[in-house]
Amino acid sequence: MSSTNANARVTRSPIRTAALVVGAVFLLVGILGFIPGITTEYDTLTFAGHHSEAALLGIFQVSILHNIVHLLFGVAGILLARTVATAFLYLVAGGAIYLVLWVYGLVIDQDSGANFVPVNTADNWLHFVLGVGMIAVGLLLRNRDVRPATGTVNPAGGPAA
Repeated sequence: MSSTNANARVTRSPIRTAALVVGAVFLLVGILGFIPGITTEYDTLTFAGHHSEAALLGIFQVSILHNIVHLLFGVAGILLARTVATAFLYLVAGGAIYLVLWVYGLVIDQDSGANFVPVNTADNWLHFVLGVGMIAVGLLLRNRDVRPATGTVNPAGGPAA
């Protein structure tokens, strides 16, 4: 391959890669939520509501609805990783959604019907970390787009003189 062809190769931008990885992780988490053993108390898994005692990795309370949300959020991340603009939207808006879920989990009574997702204390703090992390990654990587090279590259890595 000539150096011109090698320089014209398009590399996925960091923000698109981040959105793709986050989406893939959510997709994996959604799948794992349906696997007995990885999800403890699997026989108590309900569609929705706080009565589900099923817990992903024995820590995070889940339901069928909760797992479906993870699957959909994962698919959204993978699809929205196609462009820098949509990857940014996924990370920042998705992070905001997770911060709203964190606040929601803090203010509801976990033993009430309002806990329909369901969430527990571990979920709440994971939602906080996810929200802050996704927004931070989106903002930090927003302007770090990788563009294809337009000229030859010298051995030091910069454009040739």
